[in-house]
Amino acid sequence: MVVVIQIIMTSELFNLLRRTDEDRCLPGFRLLNWYFFFTGMLFVYGRILSQQLVNTATIDEFSYKLVSKVIKYQMLFCYFLYIAGLVWFILTLKKKTYKYQFGQYAWTHMVLFVVFTQSSFTVANIFEGIFWFLLPASLIAMNDVAAYFFGFFFGKTPLIKLSPKKTWEGFIGASIATMITAFLFANVLGRFQWLTCPRKCDPGPLFKPEYYSIAGLIRWFPLKEISILPVQWHALCLGLFASIIAPFGGFFASGFKRAFKIKDFGYYIPGHGGFTDRMDCQMVMAIFVYIYYQSFVPQDYSVDMILDQIVRNLSFEDQKALYYRLGQIFRQRQMENY
Repeated sequence: MVVVIQIIMTSELFNLLRRTDEDRCLPGFRLLNWYFFFTGMLFVYGRILSQQLVNTATIDEFSYKLVSKVIKYQMLFCYFLYIAGLVWFILTLKKKTYKYQFGQYAWTHMVLFVVFTQSSFTVANIFEGIFWFLLPASLIAMNDVAAYFFGFFFGKTPLIKLSPKKTWEGFIGASIATMITAFLFANVLGRFQWLTCPRKCDPGPLFKPEYYSIAGLIRWFPLKEISILPVQWHALCLGLFASIIAPFGGFFASGFKRAFKIKDFGYYIPGHGGFTDRMDCQMVMAIFVYIYYQSFVPQDYSVDMILDQIVRNLSFEDQKALYYRLGQIFRQRQMENY
């Protein structure tokens, strides 16, 4: 799904600076843009998925060594692919189109930087559990819908000139609604192990309910205690970011469209301004979720997780060396106990 969205967004952004007259004089030049795109995809996802896949797809020692060698030289292979693209670009240069061609070259690299940066953080979040992808994406959608609702019924005060229809009433109302949704929806998603755990393992203390007594606070309420997942407090931080900072990704996109004097990025989603318009806030959110997770979410290291790290990051020989070293340590401790 992430790859499909990448391709659609890249197609929309490539077309922004496209000039039909110049393209007619440069047959095959558009193909060069996509060549750089798939080279970048091979590099980015090769780095992210290489060790994830090599230990899953290979079960015998020969295939493990073969695939490990391919992974080892993956960066070198991608580099020469890029150099081949650079040579291709230079060979296609024609008089009277130099400025257009170099502009397209620079624009292609800018598009790839933006798209692959966002998508790489998104994939990294998915590997920590689908929860860390689905909840933030849902909060962005919720904030967008709530801003439209509150703005339509209560909006009077303009928020920002880049988006004349945005109002302070819609912004504040959407922020409150998003925070409430984040707290409640995290409790729902956190109950499903296939969402909270990237592999077969214990979901960890973040997703184990803690019970709080409310008998003395609300006497008429039928429930005597409520259960709250610790991850719900983290969800409040995500909801706060999704409601206050992430919308500025949309404002940035609005300013970008005004700069290029276009109404929509594309027409893949009629009436919504294209996929890029739908993903502007998601880009900002995905990066924040990754940084927040690495900075503030406690890492619960289990035996399964450590074993997975060993299998993914150590070569077959290193794994055998570790096995023998652990055996020596255990035997030494047994002797000391006796």
